Amino acid sequence: MKAVQFYGRRDVRVAEVAKPEPKPDQVLIDIEWCGICGSDLHEYIMGPAAIPSKRPHPLTGEVLPITLGHEFCGRVVSAPADSHLKPGQAVMIDPRLYCKSCSRCSTKSTNACCSWGFHGLSGAGGGFSESIAVDPSMCYPLPDSVPLELAALIEPLAVAWRAVKLTNIDDFGNRPILVLGGGPVGIAVIFVLRAKGAKRVFVSEPTTRRAEQNAQLADVVFNPIKEDVGERCRELTGGEGVDFVFDCAGIPSGFENGMDALRYRGTYVNIAGYEKPMTIPLRYFMFKEVTLMGSLAYDDQDFKETVEAFIQGKFKGVEKMVTSRIHLDDVPNKGFEELVTNKDDHIKILVTPKRENLGAV
Repeated sequence: MKAVQFYGRRDVRVAEVAKPEPKPDQVLIDIEWCGICGSDLHEYIMGPAAIPSKRPHPLTGEVLPITLGHEFCGRVVSAPADSHLKPGQAVMIDPRLYCKSCSRCSTKSTNACCSWGFHGLSGAGGGFSESIAVDPSMCYPLPDSVPLELAALIEPLAVAWRAVKLTNIDDFGNRPILVLGGGPVGIAVIFVLRAKGAKRVFVSEPTTRRAEQNAQLADVVFNPIKEDVGERCRELTGGEGVDFVFDCAGIPSGFENGMDALRYRGTYVNIAGYEKPMTIPLRYFMFKEVTLMGSLAYDDQDFKETVEAFIQGKFKGVEKMVTSRIHLDDVPNKGFEELVTNKDDHIKILVTPKRENLGAV
């Protein structure tokens, strides 16, 4: 079958690989759609980083080349007789790999498994292919009411869901919130915040195109190059500042702006990866008694809750996240190279191995 494989920095190829033969306890899935993630792009531009290059991954035993793609949905081809799945059933797949036995997995913190990995980054197949074999417990059935051409968005929404959930706020109401970075993760955070009742969402985003995209979803969008983000937030909150900051940018200047924008005893949640060292601005952190939190991927419960919210239609307008759809054959040029050249024009590029899917949406 065809698969898009990572060989090294700026070296992604459409290759012929063996079709997976599922073990007796695995489900065989035909891929329908898979999204290109920011982590995929990071590997393409600067990797290999998370992708095992010399030392085999502890859970898969694999090294380069690795089939990419971890934001994927599909249909069941075959499943173990004792599973909850049936052939033809539409499913969303939790792509994580975890050992189930380390100290973190034993406390259900599977997102932070000591050997964590992902289908599509660590081996064991990926979503940029025609088929994949996975554990049945990682498959979430989708009813016919859920458009399968959007279901791959559940994975990035799950990343946002966990970050928002860490605040322990069920209904944000009029609490003011600042999102740093209006890329795919930032936009996913906005959708989750809206699903949880947020009515005052501000975004800091310097690029014109992404600012336009965010303006359709947020209440106010700041340009941090031209505006003082902290001052603007205080102007809009009676001088107090925002209650929460969600950092989806991962850059030092954004960290400074976000800490400045927080009110006394506000909460700062970091979701972003970072390329440069981040220094905590102590004058804000200490004197405001800020709560600083990190959010890593999602655990089993986070993913389950996100799937349920998606099925219930809580992410209104989520189709706006999809800015392009391409065929598997075109991933190197119309996917990765397109994002290198025109990243700000896109929120999410979705990939399918089936040409008929492109004509159906």
